[in-house]
Amino acid sequence: MQLIWSPITQSHFLSALLQGAVKVMAKDLIRTRHQIEKFYKLKSQLQGVSLRIQTLKSTQAMGEAMKGVTKAMGQMNRQMNLPSLQRIMQEFEMQNEKMELVSEVMGDSIDDALEGDEEEEETEELVNQVLDEIGIDINSELVNAPSTTVAAPAAKGKVPQAESTENDDGGIDNDLQARLDNLRKM
Repeated sequence: MQLIWSPITQSHFLSALLQGAVKVMAKDLIRTRHQIEKFYKLKSQLQGVSLRIQTLKSTQAMGEAMKGVTKAMGQMNRQMNLPSLQRIMQEFEMQNEKMELVSEVMGDSIDDALEGDEEEEETEELVNQVLDEIGIDINSELVNAPSTTVAAPAAKGKVPQAESTENDDGGIDNDLQARLDNLRKM
């Protein structure tokens, strides 16, 4: 018997054959995807185990290090002489205080030696600059100042002057007082 394939039969047969092949390929694809997911999960689990192993190794190394440090500290404690160490610290403190005093004295001496004309000149220049800015020529005013005491009239709001006491340098004090009174009149 010979089968005659009709175009419809052939089409159904090919269609059924293709559908079966496509289903087989789809199942294979799904299995492959599931296998990939399983491999990823397995990989992450293996990485987790690897991290745990590294943590354990680190903990073990730290324990060994602590054991060594404990032994070293015990040896140092046995070798340490506290009274001797205390004497050394007291001696250090005394020497340190001496050094600070010497440094302070040396610093003051150097400051005193370096202080002098430059600072005085700068001070004089600054005073002259201020006086020039407010319009006072102190040198010409001092030359013109009277050498005797000038009595200032008492007025309201002015501070009373202290009476000068006569002593050996009374002339100098009187002269300075006169100059001061003269400057106040201006």
